[in-house]
Amino acid sequence: MTSLTEFSAPAIDGHDVDLSTYDGQVVLVVNTASECGFTPQYQGLQALFDEYADRGFTVLGFPCDQFGHQEPGDETEIAAFCERNYGVSFPMFGKIDVNGADAHPLFEWLRGQGGGDIEWNFTKFLVARDGRTVQRYATVVEPTQLTDDIEKALAD
Repeated sequence: MTSLTEFSAPAIDGHDVDLSTYDGQVVLVVNTASECGFTPQYQGLQALFDEYADRGFTVLGFPCDQFGHQEPGDETEIAAFCERNYGVSFPMFGKIDVNGADAHPLFEWLRGQGGGDIEWNFTKFLVARDGRTVQRYATVVEPTQLTDDIEKALAD
């Protein structure tokens, strides 16, 4: 696979989502967790989504329990937590693995774009409109620090 749009993934409600739905958009893919010290980044991710959605930008959240068992809930619990605590309205997906033998193919591809294994929750990948160009950001990079790169990707 060579593009974000070639993948599919289960939405948080269980239905399969063909990521070609996001063809031509700038997409921020994030592995998330509800009980992590970085969980408040949901607020910044939602703010980015609110600011740029009407210009062809979206955030895709992928809950993952591979780091310190910080996403112990099921999809229903995760969705309720995100909505209740952070007003998350961007697309959320079913819980997946991002590393190892059971890693979701999307994250295998993203890791292959540079940086190797994902080290922790809230690693971010900015995918350009072409679905191929990927920029990776470490967990500690706050969503507010991505605005210049998002603006540039939206202008391309």
